Amino acid sequence: MNQEIINLFDEYTHKPLSREEFMKRLAKLTGSTAAALAVLPLLEVNYAHAATVNEEDDDLIIESITFAGDDTTMRGYLTKPKDAKGKLGSVIVIHENRGLNPHIKDVARRVAKAGYLAVAVDALSPFGGTPANEDDARALFAKLDAQKNINNFLKGLDYVRARPESNGKTGVVGFCWGGGLANQLAVNSPELNAAVAYYGRQADAVDVPKIKAALQLHYGGLDERVNAGIPAYETALKAAGTRYELYVYEGANHAFNNDTAPTRYSPEAAKLAWERTLRLFKDTLS
Repeated sequence: MNQEIINLFDEYTHKPLSREEFMKRLAKLTGSTAAALAVLPLLEVNYAHAATVNEEDDDLIIESITFAGDDTTMRGYLTKPKDAKGKLGSVIVIHENRGLNPHIKDVARRVAKAGYLAVAVDALSPFGGTPANEDDARALFAKLDAQKNINNFLKGLDYVRARPESNGKTGVVGFCWGGGLANQLAVNSPELNAAVAYYGRQADAVDVPKIKAALQLHYGGLDERVNAGIPAYETALKAAGTRYELYVYEGANHAFNNDTAPTRYSPEAAKLAWERTLRLFKDTLS
């Protein structure tokens, strides 16, 4: 698909661009309103593909959980191996700016299948949880209090550490908005063992010396918007002596790991990035 179209969709999903304006510009790029409507299903997510690990998998235990946040009750989707031997490392899975949806729950199940206690936290819990309509969900992110949001996830890390099946070691993996938050949690949680950020906004260079966790950073080569922050971040990481790995997947777009987004999903990049993610978790959380 034309990269201009993919970039336009990225602008629509990350900036205050109305659906009306998005469709108008999409029609201009495709040549007509009819063509724009034909292309739209290829751009938008299809949760029919969000079942790499089935929710009825006999090897997993799944439950809805709540924990105390910053002046709110946080909700989450917990999954873990049914027959785990010994204590487990824990991973907080952080969603994109669409909220806690079937795709992110599937990612949590993938983490659990790899042998970890996984909790996908719903950042929109202060508003009653993620709404079904994605445009409504995206609009709510602008209303989140940034510091309270960080506090809510820090409390999520405390929650999983206190679980009886936890070995006390914690990691986070986040995507897009969640990737940016993974970087922020690395800055704000000295107890964090590992932080994996997929195409997420980088932490400020001045905050990098606070990071104690091992970092792993994944970027799509075509993701100019997010990648603009890489040089300053890497310079700061090197200067601070932070343990980090940084990978850029050439030819891959933003959201290349999301297999429910057909035009941007890159199976090759996603597979390699996930193998690297699990290796880091094995090294730091076992």
